[in-house]
Amino acid sequence: MKVGLKWIVSFSVIAIVAIGGLFWNPAADIPDTREFLSEDKIVGADVAWILAAAGLVLLMTPGLSFFYGGMVGRKNVISTMLQSFIALGVISMVWVVVGFSLSFGESIGITIAGKHYGIIGNPLSYPFFKGVGNLPHKLMAPTIPFILFALFQMKFAVITPAIITGSFAERVRFISYLLFIVLFSIFIYTPLCHMVWHPDGLLNKYFGVKDFAGGTVVHMSAGFAALAGALVVGNRKNPHHEPSNIPYVLLGTGMLWFGWFGFNAGSALSASASAATAFGTTTIASASAMMTWIFFDRINGRSVSALGACIGAVVGLVAITPGCGFVSIQESLFIGFITAIVSNLMVNWKVLKKVDDTLDVFACHGVGGIMGMILTAIFAHGENASLLHGGVDVFLHHMAALVLVSVFTFLGSLILYKLTDSMITLRVSEESENKGLDLSQHEECLQ
Repeated sequence: MKVGLKWIVSFSVIAIVAIGGLFWNPAADIPDTREFLSEDKIVGADVAWILAAAGLVLLMTPGLSFFYGGMVGRKNVISTMLQSFIALGVISMVWVVVGFSLSFGESIGITIAGKHYGIIGNPLSYPFFKGVGNLPHKLMAPTIPFILFALFQMKFAVITPAIITGSFAERVRFISYLLFIVLFSIFIYTPLCHMVWHPDGLLNKYFGVKDFAGGTVVHMSAGFAALAGALVVGNRKNPHHEPSNIPYVLLGTGMLWFGWFGFNAGSALSASASAATAFGTTTIASASAMMTWIFFDRINGRSVSALGACIGAVVGLVAITPGCGFVSIQESLFIGFITAIVSNLMVNWKVLKKVDDTLDVFACHGVGGIMGMILTAIFAHGENASLLHGGVDVFLHHMAALVLVSVFTFLGSLILYKLTDSMITLRVSEESENKGLDLSQHEECLQ
């Protein structure tokens, strides 16, 4: 098999990163004590819970691979699953080298009325996890080691580009996909993460955006990137196929639901009442959305299906993510219910169906994230915290932030797809597409 220059360059980059890490001076890894607390501030229960939660969030990525893999045609199962799974390798390395610094490093941004608001982190803050040690951070991780916070956040960075893959499944070159997710992680995910979750971030500090576990950072960014990807890559030659393995979809949904407890409840960053609230609202919203989806399908003349139940459950999980720690169990029931209806309508909307978003990523994750952020701005508890609790300004700021995030993630992703395509052609040949990506890209197939 002929080895192209792109593969040699890719291997060289991995080699440089792996060897380059050896040359960092260990003495320089001592953190600035002004930012950190002493070791005696660590709470053992919090450490135990976040260790478990980080493992649960990691499990979501292979869960997503089963969820997506079971939905595509038989000739593309392995390639689709690998696109999700490989993010564990690619994005983890990006995160250690520069991603964490860009997301949670010292703020670089703008000054408004004498106050500084961050847009992105300084890439030299924590390169190769320099200074990311075992001490708690005063603002971001006051009761757990900073390295545990960094590793927990890494799992969010991993699954976000993996979610996008469902939109262009069955027709994208593997090497092009790897380049795109690196660019997406650096230029879309990290600034958005910084703006929403860093204490000095623009959307956090100025707009007051409430995103407990990633409705904006993860699901909206992935959803709009998915829509852009489907438009750039174009429709499949043969878009109609039967899902290859519904039991895979059921298994993947179970893994996602289980892992989502770490995703949402873990975002409390403590073993606390807030974590317990997020745990409860997460499962109730998913249950509500799953049941709403299958019955809404039935009254619209469609069959009650395992696939529909799984999609509904995931839509509920997406919808509750931004508000899981801010709303009640009763409100989570409604959030799952109304989001399932809106997302179902979008999945079956004739206008959107003209765009070949293979696994309806935008209609489920993008729309689910949007609905979650809107409903959080309506229901979030606390004085002046939302529209129903006196926070009209909070609601209006949320709506403005939604517009900004939508435009930034869609147009930014569109540019990155075009850039990727100019460097390495995104789409496989028609012959490779007909053959299936399992064979044409990986020389592997289901027996």
